[in-house]
Amino acid sequence: MTLELHEVAVAPKGAGPLFPPITLTVRPGEVATVMGPSGIGKSTLLDAVGAHLAHGFTLSGSIRLDGRDLLPLPPETRRVGLMFQEAVLFPHLSVGDNLAFGLARSVRGRAARRAAVEAALDRAGLADLYDRDPATLSGGQRSRAALMRTLLAEPRALLLDEPFSKLDATLRGDLRAFTFTHIRSRKISALLVTHDPADVEATGGSVIELTEWAPRGSTRECPHHTRRRNPDPERGETP
Repeated sequence: MTLELHEVAVAPKGAGPLFPPITLTVRPGEVATVMGPSGIGKSTLLDAVGAHLAHGFTLSGSIRLDGRDLLPLPPETRRVGLMFQEAVLFPHLSVGDNLAFGLARSVRGRAARRAAVEAALDRAGLADLYDRDPATLSGGQRSRAALMRTLLAEPRALLLDEPFSKLDATLRGDLRAFTFTHIRSRKISALLVTHDPADVEATGGSVIELTEWAPRGSTRECPHHTRRRNPDPERGETP
């Protein structure tokens, strides 16, 4: 499940690109990080990958997942999952029914779907909370439930838009480790937007630092910088 961006740029209609074109390969189980100042277009880049780009923007370049061109595909067929700052759960559904909403169509039959949800809740440390009202969950519980709902849809890639930023330091570290463990074990390609250096340190993947685009030859011209952390054998990373 390799995610490939080639010369990808996003621009408001009638204006220049928000940032220089990006070329990036995210391997299965890797979390690549996108950083940069507020307003540079980090979340807009994720919108482009997930097919949620607002009508006021244009997209150039190519985006492929396992060699398949994503650009002609609508969101529901791209199989790209999303996690946001807010762990949004449907208030009119129980915790279990929230997770069931995200289940892949390949899981059929009431008993099989119930079993899949209960197994996911157990992995998230939320066993016996199937019938719980989402409003009664803690912030960490809500975040874990939202992640498991996303994973139950069997995404081939995952977009993470500062999903840990509103948690306290302890919960942030716990959820980060929980999320990255599932990404690596399922061999999902992930793209993370963050301002937190601790997130970057934990990913072990490539880091894209977005800068403001300027016309070629301009004194403000400064392309984005891509760097890769050294692999950490203790996390099972290989060169």
